[in-house]
Amino acid sequence: MPHRNLIVLLVAAIAAIVCHHRVETNRYGRVLVDAMGQIERRYVEPIDAGELFEGAMEGMVRRLNDPYSQFVTASDLQQFNESLQQEFGGVGMEGSQDPKTRQLRVVAPLYGTPAYEAGIRAGDRILRIERRGTHGLSLADAVRLMRGRPGTTVTLQVLHAGQSEPVELTLRRRRIPIDTVLGDTRNPDGTWNFTIEGHPEVGYARVNAFSPETADHLRRVLEVLLDGEMQKLVLDLRDDPGGLLDAAVHLSDLFLREGLIVSVRRRDGSESYFARPRGTLPDFPMVVLVNQHSASASEIVAACLKDHGRAKIAGQRTYGKGTVQQVLDLEGGQGALKLTTASYWRPSGQNINRHVDSTKEDDWGVRPSPSLEVQLEGEEYAQLRAWRLRRGIPRENDAVPDNEEPADFVDRQLQRAVEYLQSDAETDL
Repeated sequence: MPHRNLIVLLVAAIAAIVCHHRVETNRYGRVLVDAMGQIERRYVEPIDAGELFEGAMEGMVRRLNDPYSQFVTASDLQQFNESLQQEFGGVGMEGSQDPKTRQLRVVAPLYGTPAYEAGIRAGDRILRIERRGTHGLSLADAVRLMRGRPGTTVTLQVLHAGQSEPVELTLRRRRIPIDTVLGDTRNPDGTWNFTIEGHPEVGYARVNAFSPETADHLRRVLEVLLDGEMQKLVLDLRDDPGGLLDAAVHLSDLFLREGLIVSVRRRDGSESYFARPRGTLPDFPMVVLVNQHSASASEIVAACLKDHGRAKIAGQRTYGKGTVQQVLDLEGGQGALKLTTASYWRPSGQNINRHVDSTKEDDWGVRPSPSLEVQLEGEEYAQLRAWRLRRGIPRENDAVPDNEEPADFVDRQLQRAVEYLQSDAETDL
């Protein structure tokens, strides 16, 4: 037998022994294997072993009584990883389902992407994706059909806004980075305007997720603004569900020269992250906007800047997610576990996490300064989301349905933040 084959057999034998030892030393593992085998052999109807495995994994995770831990199936793993990295293979457009026609409508093409270069604009309707009509098609299914491996093509039937006859467009998918740093309004060319409309001295940046590129992107935006007229900043973290811990640390570090950013506590110890003087942006007045849907990484940033007195907090109390999840790939490509492995604590020593039995009076989340607290609920909150969606459409396009933006809507939380920044008050709010 060739020497190389002998080595391969030896390695395989060792691996088999290790796996067998793991099962043998865990009586529950043996029982689980036995139960799956009994069901697979004896259940009244044939059942796939993979389905049994996924069911067992999902059941184990549910027993953790933790809303943030989850089992990710092998079929969902690629999309899950794309959501973490904020990057995917596709054509580059934001879409929604029209409530009247139930067809896919383009909210806005991402600037410089295949969709933008093909002439797709806000207000266009996607009638077909390959051979499948979009009437009644869920947004999630539409996304799955349009995404794919970079370099492959997808054919769309598009009805341009204001036109009566659709056209067929074949687009070649590319790697599409999701923009996580947005401005106040879009310019005609699709780029963002990062100042408050009517207030060129007040910068505005909305971070909607924390990806590996978020901090660097925000730095570039602010460096351009500082070379211009910007003297003050509104950092909008409303509706930001979070993302990567490192991204939150790097973004916080942009505004601090020293001090603790966040500490992370695990079963086997803790780890602290500190600001560094190198690369710190100049000091300028700053307000961070948050609401009840600001969570996780966005709470790390808000808590850090508040505890160090670097920024005022405006809006509403945050969600209260103070735990860290780690993605653990399972053997053989059988999916992954997103498992809560740690909790994080703000520089003041308080825990951000809102537990199941926490009350409104308990310390959790990040509270705005009393004079900067502005509650948006119900219909007004729904109008805010529609208003921001409309402001993300390039101004050159006039064919978007006007029911998406109330003409007289005022973002009272943003208005209060700008009022504070324009005041000369030195008092601590």
